[in-house]
Amino acid sequence: MRKLIPLFLASTILVAGPASADTKIAVLNIQMALQESDAAKRYITDSERKFGPQLDKLKKLEEDAKRIQERLVKNGDKMQQSEQERLELELKQKARDFQVQSKDLNDAKSKADRDMLQQLKPKLDKAVEETIKRGDYDLVVEASAVVNVKPQFDITRQVIERMNQIR
Repeated sequence: MRKLIPLFLASTILVAGPASADTKIAVLNIQMALQESDAAKRYITDSERKFGPQLDKLKKLEEDAKRIQERLVKNGDKMQQSEQERLELELKQKARDFQVQSKDLNDAKSKADRDMLQQLKPKLDKAVEETIKRGDYDLVVEASAVVNVKPQFDITRQVIERMNQIR
């Protein structure tokens, strides 16, 4: 419902008639502006470096668990009972380790993402405000609320450029 309100407002202004001829409208993709800013690109690179080793450990755990599971499926009926039980126990332990490490990684990544957004938000707000003032726009609509827009009405690139200039 909330997404329909900006769309309704934009369509109301567009249909309003002669008064809308002076109305200057722009579209902004906030998500794209955040993701394509230089600061966000640096964060992604740093994040991959920071969380890469943990992700590699998770992948190894997953591969080990798959290998054990395949061995159990393929040779389980030929194994001695003690060997089969040992492998099943090892598989359960790897699954638990995977869950714990996966949760820890997701929590750490989520916290880092929130921190990054908290740092970028003031830059984004300032860039949007300055772009709106510079373009003298009367109405700026989030791109997700728009079905189609001509490129000349999209100010996302301008906002990204402005964000990159702000220190």
